[in-house]
Amino acid sequence: MRKTQLTIGALVVATAAVFQAIYIVDERETALELRFGEVKEEVRNPGLYFKVPLIDEVVKYDDRILPLDTRKLEVTPADGRRLEVDAFARWRIIDAKEFRRSVGAGGIDGAASRLERILNAELRAVLGKVNSGVVLSADRILLMNQIRDRARSQSVDLGIEVVDVRIKSADLPQQNLEATFERMRAERQRLAADEIARGNEAAQRLRATADRTVVETTSEARKNAQIIRGEADARRNGILAEALGRDAEFYTFLRSLQAYETSLGGDNSSLVISPDSEFFDYLKSEGGRP
Repeated sequence: MRKTQLTIGALVVATAAVFQAIYIVDERETALELRFGEVKEEVRNPGLYFKVPLIDEVVKYDDRILPLDTRKLEVTPADGRRLEVDAFARWRIIDAKEFRRSVGAGGIDGAASRLERILNAELRAVLGKVNSGVVLSADRILLMNQIRDRARSQSVDLGIEVVDVRIKSADLPQQNLEATFERMRAERQRLAADEIARGNEAAQRLRATADRTVVETTSEARKNAQIIRGEADARRNGILAEALGRDAEFYTFLRSLQAYETSLGGDNSSLVISPDSEFFDYLKSEGGRP
């Protein structure tokens, strides 16, 4: 019985030792076999491998392109207009041994932290040489390529390659944005006030011109009316004078009829006059003035 137990224990220990001695490398990974912390072997091909238990250690790194989203960074372009830049990068490990020597046990997270510092420095360096209008424009691919190349050269010692760098957004800081909006609003209000003032000035000129035209037209009409009225009166007086010259008695009779029409034309006309007045000569005599 005791022998059986010892045999089972030995099998368990042997099985555990076998499991500790083997490791599997995935096709998406690169493995480093370490002995007492030093790199012994780099394994890039996928498969089943063996190591010395309790002595050797295996560290695996992802061979795929890895993301890096940086925190928003405040930069100052050449025109002094501060911007908040949000960027991201894509990178991968190209030399696992160099990567291990550079970042040690920090691994992917430690490399991402160091790469972010490199990327922030290059963002400030490149964007600080151009005006903010270039950064805010859609045509900033050259800037992103320049940042990528500079970050790539700075990260070679880490055993990694920066595949791409992109600027997701570049905006004014919130306080600057509000101040800019206020300046834009004040500028639009000033332009509106200028337009209103110019419109009022033009309206005043039009009203003055119209008033002057009315006065001139009215004056001209009154002058023409006076002339026509004067000409009519002159013609009338000429006709009357001609009638008087031809027949004084008829002229007197006509003037008397006009006087009767004027004085007696109302509904309630009263005259206080002497009966023997000459006013009634044509009313009293059938044959006219005696």
